[in-house]
Amino acid sequence: MIKGNFVFHNNVEIPKIGFGTWQIPNDEAYDSVTMALKNGYTHIDTALAYKNEENVGKAIKEFDIAREDVFITSKLPAQTKGFDETLAAFNETITNLGVDYLDLYLIHAPWPWDEKGKDCTEGNIQSWKAMEQLYNEGKIRAIGVSNFEVKDLQAIIDNCDIIPMVNQIPFYVGRDQEELLEFCKKHNIVVEAYSPLATGELLDHSDIKKMAEKYDVTPAQLLIRYCLERETLPLPKSTHEERIIQNKQVDFKISDEDLKELKGFEDIRK
Repeated sequence: MIKGNFVFHNNVEIPKIGFGTWQIPNDEAYDSVTMALKNGYTHIDTALAYKNEENVGKAIKEFDIAREDVFITSKLPAQTKGFDETLAAFNETITNLGVDYLDLYLIHAPWPWDEKGKDCTEGNIQSWKAMEQLYNEGKIRAIGVSNFEVKDLQAIIDNCDIIPMVNQIPFYVGRDQEELLEFCKKHNIVVEAYSPLATGELLDHSDIKKMAEKYDVTPAQLLIRYCLERETLPLPKSTHEERIIQNKQVDFKISDEDLKELKGFEDIRK
């Protein structure tokens, strides 16, 4: 089982593996989060857009764990831009979750999902300033972004007071986003890897299966370990207890040679 934390540039610590809840419906979220907590996950990732915050919050509240011992992340919807709009969305999120504060709050994307690539720089800056205010008021312990590219991050760095602590991006074998990774490292921004299994599409890849057998692990364990070896924080999700347990059992090393091979993979989802 993986122990230890990543540390943000404000010294807040975050557990090295998170439990993702994207695509888990609200009616299944309670059981899934309860299973995750039962099996040692203390970092739960949700979002207002997932429409499951209510049952994520209920599961955490009803589980025998102190609020300060669980790290909760949620996200500002991608289409919500602006100062007051951000404050209102944040209040909706903490009401849904039934908590007084968040450990991490992220701008879900630099543009609305149905207008991918749209320039929302000014809106993002205003949203970020609202998040800085919430952070300074102690309502959020850390603030960050998701799906931001270098230019989006640079706009925040140039126009705001606080550098994002996190950038949560799609990151998996075949999609390493090297330039973005390097930029984040340079600015002390922790990269969180969502879809570490390429939403399941890499699990049946013959080369992945072969390498996993060599280490006597599952393909999922190999893919999650790869993210950790690349110093990113994986957010695997599952609604099956056996897999929830396995996804955390990644305390092995991938050899330099195999790491190099995995780095050379083509993105199968292009």
